[in-house]
Amino acid sequence: MKILKNKLKNELNIRTQKNYPIEGVEFIDIMPLIIQKETLKEIIDLFVEETINKNINYIVAPEARGFLLGSALADRLNIGCVPVRKQGKLPPMTVETKIEYEKEYGKDIVELPKLVNTTYENKNFYIIDDIYATGNTMEKIKETIENLGGRVVGEGVILNIVELNNNKDVFSLIDINEE
Repeated sequence: MKILKNKLKNELNIRTQKNYPIEGVEFIDIMPLIIQKETLKEIIDLFVEETINKNINYIVAPEARGFLLGSALADRLNIGCVPVRKQGKLPPMTVETKIEYEKEYGKDIVELPKLVNTTYENKNFYIIDDIYATGNTMEKIKETIENLGGRVVGEGVILNIVELNNNKDVFSLIDINEE
């Protein structure tokens, strides 16, 4: 793993595991960054700086590590957080729509929940997650929100694996290549 950019001042504790979850994939574990309270605070502070002037109504956070970041950021911005869940985790009456997409090691289906007492139309959303690899998760969530009449005003991640995507617009704290 070659670090191309690092906006964090705290120690960069990242664990990797070869051949996980399947043969040929190197799993990058950013959980140590969240476990350390100083680093978690720094991460959320940087995302607050990035988002504070974007007129956001909701943070959108894909399961599971996105939940941790999204709820912390939404709390700091005093707005709602929309957790995007894996299929079957929400009661059918609470699901707005299903999102099917390809990940770097297989297919996945997640569900976007209904908002409370409103719709996605004419609302501003910011999508946050832990790692941006191929970008398919965020891309499909963004497309779905826009199809529902909402606006995605930004996307952010802790770590961007730049050699796997060509998204120059995603805000990232750390950029790497997998070398």
